[in-house]
Amino acid sequence: MANTTTQNKRTKLHFSRFEFKYILPQRLRQELEAQFQYFVELDPYVAGQPDTKYFVRSLYFDNEVRSHYWEKEEGQKHRQKFRLRTYTRTAGDGTPRFLEIKGRHNNLVFKHRTPLQADGAERFAANASVLNDPETKDLLSRLEPGPIREQFEYDLARRRVRPVTLVDYRRRPYISRYDPEFRMTFDDELRGTATRSLFPGPNERAQSVLPGYTILEVKFRHHMPKWFHRLIQSMELRRVSISKFCACMKALGQVEDFD
Repeated sequence: MANTTTQNKRTKLHFSRFEFKYILPQRLRQELEAQFQYFVELDPYVAGQPDTKYFVRSLYFDNEVRSHYWEKEEGQKHRQKFRLRTYTRTAGDGTPRFLEIKGRHNNLVFKHRTPLQADGAERFAANASVLNDPETKDLLSRLEPGPIREQFEYDLARRRVRPVTLVDYRRRPYISRYDPEFRMTFDDELRGTATRSLFPGPNERAQSVLPGYTILEVKFRHHMPKWFHRLIQSMELRRVSISKFCACMKALGQVEDFD
């Protein structure tokens, strides 16, 4: 893993863009990667990383009635949710951690993040008076004052959100040789854990989700390159509306299916 200074320099705290997603079986993923090598190159960040991938871990917040889950599943055009994000499986190794608010306005995806200062509590209480919980107070004390912290405090108090699901995966990122705003990521080895902790204990077991499949995410600011559009047409790829958070919650039995 890159050192903390390098990671912080590379971290973009605010952005908005379009994101298209596709689910690929292994054969199709390999074929696609082989065909677009002329147009993209690996993000230099993964140089030297095992299998040219890096690890992503996110602890997602929701409430007892699963408001964020259903907002996504019902396709609401204006929504947002909180998550803690890091890039390590090991507590205390100095890897940066962030509180992020990610959401959507119509078709535009936005993300705002703020770093957590120093180390502290990694497990959070699920009781109703969550703002009075010492571990939650510790988390808030490590956030810089600003709109992200204010919205998080509001969601804790009024929407009653709490950590519910840990989502892990490995990511291989590509960047366009011609358009710096165009990125592609291949996310696989998706696993979910029902936990309130960013670093679960040995009795909190992760479950594999979508085994054998890769989630391709295409990210751009203004328009999709013509070469990629032609490629997905030739391979008959279809966009899907998928959330790793929702997929893990469903696989873990954390939501009721009313169908």
